[in-house]
Amino acid sequence: MAEFLQFAFSGLTVGAVYALVALGFTLIYNASDVVNFAQGEFVMIGGMATVFIAAVGVPLPVAALSAIVVAMIVGLLLHRLAIEPARGADAVTLIIITIGASIFLRSAASFIFDKQFHTLPPFTGDTPILFGGAAILPQSLWVLAGGFVIVILLWAFMSRTILGKAILATAANRLAARLVGINTSYVVGLSFALSAAIGAIAGILVTPITLTRYDVGTLLALKGFAAAMFGGMGSPIGAIVGGLIIGLLEAFGAGYISSEYKDAIAFIVILGVLFFMPTGLFGRKSVERV
Repeated sequence: MAEFLQFAFSGLTVGAVYALVALGFTLIYNASDVVNFAQGEFVMIGGMATVFIAAVGVPLPVAALSAIVVAMIVGLLLHRLAIEPARGADAVTLIIITIGASIFLRSAASFIFDKQFHTLPPFTGDTPILFGGAAILPQSLWVLAGGFVIVILLWAFMSRTILGKAILATAANRLAARLVGINTSYVVGLSFALSAAIGAIAGILVTPITLTRYDVGTLLALKGFAAAMFGGMGSPIGAIVGGLIIGLLEAFGAGYISSEYKDAIAFIVILGVLFFMPTGLFGRKSVERV
């Protein structure tokens, strides 16, 4: 039982990170129909920028906030310089653009920072908390709590604010949104900034556990994409459920089968979804009238 709980806690921790990356995919996809494969780079920027800003003596909370702002600026630049000029292009072209942006950001990070692994100190110590015979790191609780708070804040923003409703209107019908006076270009740019902030927060929360480096975003983007596909591309609830399930599958697969197959599980999930369940668990099967 203790072993089962240990794998479950580990799976939920990494699953929360996948869920946040998938949520970033979902935000941008809903607002612009773009599948942003540079989403994992926002996670890398959050972790790496915090490490290097804190290294010059800036308090960790201020360094973390600065890293989030940096990631949001990068997200806005990605929209303005790469996505907006290609507006109207087909989906394949937009995917290629985001993959190119991912490669560019990764290369830039290797020059601006370095190619070494880095970490951050745990926010509240590293003494494990025992529960049912399993040990939980305090930082894992930060990751889970942080993911929960982000989901609640995002829900409140989307359902209770004018800007959030403008994003929903743009996602439902961009032309109709423009006709009622919504600046859809601004709204899409806002969705890029928000998804960048979410990715950066995920990177900051998980860096004390998993380390960070200039190229960690690639694998995170693929696993976040798998989570978004599994939950149903475009569904925020699906992104969260998909991320947590993939994290649990990885943890139990690594624990009970072999850790060598851990990274293959996300790709098996992608293939399974594409072949047998293209809309995912919570994907929309019909057009909604709003």
